[in-house]
Amino acid sequence: MAADQTVHVVPPSLSAKVVGSFAYLTVKDRLPTILTKVIDTIHRNKNKFFEEYGEEGIQAEKQTISLLSKLRNELQTDKPVLTLVDELGDTESWNQYLQRQQRLQEDEEPVSWFKSPWLYVECYMYRKIQEALWLNPPISDYDVFNEGKTQSFFESQQAVMALCTHVEGVKKTIEDLPENLLGEHFNKLLLVSLWGNKCDLSISAGMDNSQKTSPIESLISLQPFILVDDSNMVWSTLLAAQRRVQAGKTTSSRVDIILDNAGFELVTDLVLADFLVSSGLACEIHFHGKCFPWFVSDVTANDFQWTIKQTMAANHRWMSKSGVQWQSYVKAGVWSYHDHPFWTQPNEFCDMAADAPDLYATLQKADLVLFKGDLNYRKLTGDRDWEHTVGFESALRGFGPAPLCSLRTLKANVQVGLQPGQGKKLSAQDPDWMTNGKYAVIQFYGLNSEQ
Repeated sequence: MAADQTVHVVPPSLSAKVVGSFAYLTVKDRLPTILTKVIDTIHRNKNKFFEEYGEEGIQAEKQTISLLSKLRNELQTDKPVLTLVDELGDTESWNQYLQRQQRLQEDEEPVSWFKSPWLYVECYMYRKIQEALWLNPPISDYDVFNEGKTQSFFESQQAVMALCTHVEGVKKTIEDLPENLLGEHFNKLLLVSLWGNKCDLSISAGMDNSQKTSPIESLISLQPFILVDDSNMVWSTLLAAQRRVQAGKTTSSRVDIILDNAGFELVTDLVLADFLVSSGLACEIHFHGKCFPWFVSDVTANDFQWTIKQTMAANHRWMSKSGVQWQSYVKAGVWSYHDHPFWTQPNEFCDMAADAPDLYATLQKADLVLFKGDLNYRKLTGDRDWEHTVGFESALRGFGPAPLCSLRTLKANVQVGLQPGQGKKLSAQDPDWMTNGKYAVIQFYGLNSEQ
């Protein structure tokens, strides 16, 4: 474990204020690129809107593009962030959060794109995309990111087939496997789910980022790039939960997975969940996704259902068998999908107990919570300028509804829990190590997990 430093002062939020930083380059270049692609996607589909909704659809397309063009201009010229006006269920909490940010601003400057926390303004952009659509029925429910997500799934077909073939082979003998071999299979699928997180369309600004090769065969070559590996603690937590069920101390063991990307990554999460249930390591899996399209490739309820249906319909024996099994888990209530609005808000997770106590209480029912991906890591650690040697537990700042693990490939310049000197060595070897998606962490927090 990393040598934890006692934290007396919470460091500042990462921000585009620092010219040349990854946050600055994201706000300056990547976010406008994503907005331009959204505008292009809506414009390319104007004939579809006309066929479905007539002249009303064309007007909605024009007005949505007008709002998004205005948003892009405000972003690029560092204009003040504006309140939301769409009067949806989360509008008030977003506007209250803006007021909270305003109180934190130095010299009473207005909250703006380049001067305010990167986490906040990036989340705000995706919420404003939804506002532009919601203010313009009948295209309010249109998913501007759907094309990229479906393309990512179809272009990863060979990898999906290889993965489903592998897990169906494991499941044939799963009941007879000794604990050590079961642990080896679990570790492989945990690593596949970890590296599946490389397929993130918001980082590539929507460019092709699908998985082309067999994920199992890549694992050995990727092992040196895992900077923190707490997978043994994850395994111990699952075994302890299973033993409590076997001893009759509890009726069920539960794993919650906080999802990140659709496409290949979601398949890796479903395969891991299938293994957990088939092996008896978990009795129920609760998936948590987003209630509207978010960060280009994040999973929505529609993506979750669509992926299972596509896997069922595949012209491949083991892939379709996996899909049928997944659908049966959903029907039986062994798997369930949830999309609390907190996941599409800009809050750090240390705010959850106060700002979304119902969600916090839900996660407290889990024996293990797996947080997938970079945005979840940024929210777990507050997206702050932490020293690399600060312990993961310290950076969580009191967040801990249940034993939890972050499975993350690094795509933002926040990383805690490293050994002394490890960050400096990485910076010398590879200056972009925190943002190029080459490195990964499996970081666990549970009671007494940090010595």
